[in-house]
Amino acid sequence: MECLVFDIETVPDTELGAQLLGMHDIGDEEIAKAMFFSRLQESGSEFLPLFQHRVVAISVALRSGAGDFSVWTLGDESSDEAEQVRRFYDGIERYRPTLVSWNGSGFDLPVLHYRALKHGIQAPAYWETGDHDRDYRFNNYLSRYHWRHIDVMDVLSGFQPRARAKLDAVATMLGFPGKMGMSGDKVWDSYCAGGLATIRNYCETDVLNTYLVYLRFQHMRGLLSDKLLEGEFDRVRSTLAASDAAHLQEFLAAWTADEG
Repeated sequence: MECLVFDIETVPDTELGAQLLGMHDIGDEEIAKAMFFSRLQESGSEFLPLFQHRVVAISVALRSGAGDFSVWTLGDESSDEAEQVRRFYDGIERYRPTLVSWNGSGFDLPVLHYRALKHGIQAPAYWETGDHDRDYRFNNYLSRYHWRHIDVMDVLSGFQPRARAKLDAVATMLGFPGKMGMSGDKVWDSYCAGGLATIRNYCETDVLNTYLVYLRFQHMRGLLSDKLLEGEFDRVRSTLAASDAAHLQEFLAAWTADEG
């Protein structure tokens, strides 16, 4: 089966924020500030409800059944949200992959649900639970305890909120690069400064960290031997080495340095 690791980056949906707060004829940054402040008053945190997030990047890493590995971001910098979300669900429809994420159940997938709903995007394979395809009855994308979507953070924590860890910390613990100068709380500022390319690159490195942690998890489960695990690592290294993308070269260099 194909393995598709994914991660998203989001910014405030200022169009929705303007409607909810009755704000008109002002800039997105001011609307976002009002959204953050309103949320802080409601909950004590500026973190917006998931339906108020707009997707600006969806990065994926695909380990194909044929043995290939690749990492990229859906669409290009001119692609709107609807195109990116549609491409994500079209990939599921076409390949029926095992989805892999870090906190995908708690953040990425619910956000994608709301955005697909907003844009009228159909995703029958993703929502299948066995009514039309019996293979999905006991292994579908929606059940927290099935394996068609593996939220590595959720599984490693034993599904206990107090045991959760950040991807950066776990990746660093395992000798992988982790965050490299960017983090989720900097995405909005970077976006406002015209840094969409930087955000897309950052999202790809998060996908790489997630995939490497996932491989170690598969090794721990006994599904990869020592030899096969090292072979999968070599596959990733070869892909990065063959790329002319600076952020992938930097990731490889940081990984190699950590191993040394």
